[in-house]
Amino acid sequence: MTALGFLCPGHLAEDDYPRMEQLLGSDIRLDLVRTETGEDASFGVAPRGTGSAERLGSAERPDSAERLAKGVEGLRLSGAETVVRASTSGGFAHGWDGAQEQVRELARLAGMPASSTSFAFVHAARELGVRRVAVGAPYPADVTALFADFLRAGGLEVTGVHSAGPAAGAEAGTWGEEEVLALARAADTPDAQAVLLPDTALHTAAHVSLLEKTLSKPVLTANQVTVWEALRLADRRVNAPTLGALFTREPLVQA
Repeated sequence: MTALGFLCPGHLAEDDYPRMEQLLGSDIRLDLVRTETGEDASFGVAPRGTGSAERLGSAERPDSAERLAKGVEGLRLSGAETVVRASTSGGFAHGWDGAQEQVRELARLAGMPASSTSFAFVHAARELGVRRVAVGAPYPADVTALFADFLRAGGLEVTGVHSAGPAAGAEAGTWGEEEVLALARAADTPDAQAVLLPDTALHTAAHVSLLEKTLSKPVLTANQVTVWEALRLADRRVNAPTLGALFTREPLVQA
């Protein structure tokens, strides 16, 4: 059994995880711990404020560090082998260096390999061999621009950015297949090799196959790449085509 841990601040499409766990097979367990109880900090605030509100050990949110420590301890007790901070904006709002510092601190605190959703997007794009990506997000334009900057810092070329705006962000958790597909279509550009949908509030686990079939290219979504990143840290690859091109690689040969 491979147990993977996820720390979930703010709003998250958490029911994507049981669906993905079922698709990945009986020897993989996904353990989620919520580390914030307030409303999602990703919307209605300045981007840098978003980062500081979610920052590990933030002096502005002293209770966050305590909840984080409890969450990490819970994952350790559950037998988790890796941990990923399941928040895209909670990473990229710090910039590349700040997000790296955040992950290093999480790894130190957890005593296991760690990462975040922001880095998961970069690593997933590299896994697929794509360099040119388009971005679609139900974020305000300035927040989406920060994500694009983060991707560029990771060596990717951003061919287009589509922001659905703060009003959409408040509703994204209720979106179904039609709305998610419309977002991906609006973001896509002819020269993009993949389309990225960074919001963890989007329910996408059931829609990745349709998204990729419609756009004729890989589509990377927040919860999808978060789980893939945890598997990568555990040196596991799983063939689960329903979750898209990212999960169609051959499994690693176990010794």
